Amino acid sequence: MQQTEWSPPTGGIVACGVGGIILAVAAVSLITDPPGRVLAGIAAVGLILFASLSWRARPKLAIGNDGLVTRGWVGTRVLARADIKLIRITEFRRLARKVRLLEIDTADDRLLVFSRWDLGADPLDVLDALTDAGYAGAGS
Repeated sequence: MQQTEWSPPTGGIVACGVGGIILAVAAVSLITDPPGRVLAGIAAVGLILFASLSWRARPKLAIGNDGLVTRGWVGTRVLARADIKLIRITEFRRLARKVRLLEIDTADDRLLVFSRWDLGADPLDVLDALTDAGYAGAGS
């Protein structure tokens, strides 16, 4: 059976949240200089906020009965086949390694970009699953 939904890895989200909590405890109890305490507190709040919003946005991309379902930090959006102009992979070199992104162009001129973190899988594998489901090649 082919995978039909993709989301950030649970372990990564939990690690960010735990790291934020540890950083918050350190900021309150271990760091004594005020600027360091403020910086550590801001970093802790950022990590905890990122982890909670990433957890809320699960799954980021799913194949539903009505179309592709995308979730963000604010809401959910369903893209019917007619709403999708193009699905493609973009690839570029960054820090001596290849980075792939899954891009979905919509009919209302929006560009949805999903990284490996967003999908929890290689974007090429996700594109293969979307192709098998009849989504890739839409609009081309």
